Amino acid sequence: MFVCEVRFECFADTTISAAQHAINHLLEAWRANGQILGREFAVSFHDGEFKARLMLPAQDSLANRHNSPWAKAALKGLTDAKILPPREKLLGQDINANESATHTPEWQLLYTSYVHMCSPVRSGDNLLPIPLYKLPATFNGDHKQLIRWQTEWQACDELQMASATKAEFAALDELCNVGSDLFRRGWDLRGRIEYLTKIPTYYYLYRVGGSSLQDELARPCPRCGSTGWRLDEPLLDMFHFRCEPCRIVSNLSWDYQ
Repeated sequence: MFVCEVRFECFADTTISAAQHAINHLLEAWRANGQILGREFAVSFHDGEFKARLMLPAQDSLANRHNSPWAKAALKGLTDAKILPPREKLLGQDINANESATHTPEWQLLYTSYVHMCSPVRSGDNLLPIPLYKLPATFNGDHKQLIRWQTEWQACDELQMASATKAEFAALDELCNVGSDLFRRGWDLRGRIEYLTKIPTYYYLYRVGGSSLQDELARPCPRCGSTGWRLDEPLLDMFHFRCEPCRIVSNLSWDYQ
């Protein structure tokens, strides 16, 4: 990932509210398309110029060729707010973040956690994140439904990791249960991505708990009941189970690792 400063310069008199609306509209469009990462974007104003510091999946994430229809319309909206097209200054690579996948993988998966802000679509070759704007739009011209699912998955993950309230158990049910709303929506998005990309796409089903290691090793696929989904060697040193028909990968319960 890369850190970038984006500058918005006024070319005529405008108001803070008009500029704020136009700039935030563009930032939301970029976020919905996976061109910028994170949830909050600080925008400063000084001497007639607005500046935002953003996290990008790749150096060219803000190139016009990646813009969604919403982002293109938001760029035109800057003119109505008396703001020139944005100017970008790449500040450098984020040393604490993953690099993005650069090659088309043989398979991919939906995988995230509460500590990750990168794309939830990962390469099955190396688990590196695939920038969302490189994928065909999942719905309505961009990927906001996928990002919304990721935000909800991360919220549940943070609750269960904190282990401080009864909400932990409801959160775990959403993460681990194939009957949960979170699984249903994520699995449907997975299918949509596979249909659009023509690349086998799997859903990561979080696993914790279990009565014993022996039972855990013998547990069947929770969606179809297959007992043949356990792998001889874990994929990417993490996924011990994979069901091809159900397009699910899962880990050996964290209680036994």
